[in-house]
Amino acid sequence: MLAIIDYGMGNLRSVQKGFQKVGYDALVTRDPGAIADAEGVVLPGVGSFRMCMDNLRNYGLIKPILNSVESGKPFLGICLGYQVLFTEGEEFGRCPGLGLFEGKVVRFGQGIKVPHMGWNQVKIARKPPILEHFSDGSYLYFVHSYYVVPEDEGLIATTTEYSVEFASAIWADNLFATQFHPEKSQELGLGVLERFGKFCQEK
Repeated sequence: MLAIIDYGMGNLRSVQKGFQKVGYDALVTRDPGAIADAEGVVLPGVGSFRMCMDNLRNYGLIKPILNSVESGKPFLGICLGYQVLFTEGEEFGRCPGLGLFEGKVVRFGQGIKVPHMGWNQVKIARKPPILEHFSDGSYLYFVHSYYVVPEDEGLIATTTEYSVEFASAIWADNLFATQFHPEKSQELGLGVLERFGKFCQEK
């Protein structure tokens, strides 16, 4: 069983349906016990950085998330669930994130259409297990106005161009996170969910 963290925001059901489509049970939950018992944890997200952090705090979900990551349990962050893993976001003023990695979440520059929405290519920097089916130039689906700038470039698994080259996925041990939406990226994206489920089983 996989736990999809429910903090009252985002595309929880579409992520759940994506996992179900590739043969993995996924429970949408904010119960710390269920999160602790899950074989893998997924933090999806759509919305503002600050509201996400407020909701995680109000629902008592920050400690279960940190405990899951620190235990070495497989963890997948998606879109906003990727961004909040870092030190801080600048949306609506500076806001602390979960602080698992050093780095900031910044807005795309002036003169460019935001949100960055639709299909765009990824360039492979490192190939984690959940992206083993990717090749340079694979197209994934994005919806975001802010992007992550990790201090440690060694975290970066893929990059994408949209006025700047930004980190569109990271990988650190059992933790994976993507700026793109696997659940909206057709067969290639569903392959990410399938491989994450398989990775959880193998652990």
